[in-house]
Amino acid sequence: MGFLFIVPLSQQVLRNEGAAKETKPMQKHTICIENTGEHYTCADSRSVLEGMEVLGKKGIPVGCRQGGCGVCKVQVLEGSFRRRVMSRAHVSAEEEASGCVLSCRIYPSSNLRLNVIGAMKKNICRPVAPPIFPTPETNP
Repeated sequence: MGFLFIVPLSQQVLRNEGAAKETKPMQKHTICIENTGEHYTCADSRSVLEGMEVLGKKGIPVGCRQGGCGVCKVQVLEGSFRRRVMSRAHVSAEEEASGCVLSCRIYPSSNLRLNVIGAMKKNICRPVAPPIFPTPETNP
């Protein structure tokens, strides 16, 4: 048989197990992929790659999603972002200084304009094929 103690609310001590975090409203930013003309919005709490995937877009090649393969390499042409650690095997310090980053490791803090430059770029950014129908110039 256990005992039930009733403690008045005025005497209860509320414990907060985690440190109180200041919450700020989530902001969304527009990401523009210059190679494809694709635009999408991305919350500042998501990586640029994750933001694209969530919306079902396909402008940036997807690999490991953890910064280890280099498939999602982009060059940021305009805008600001927060970054996480990236493998130097895929992004050198010099490249990073010039705006080359892995899209899975950056989080937008403003609108971004970027180009896909990774190894899989050719699979996403294909040139527009000429028409297969005869035109007056090709069919005299």
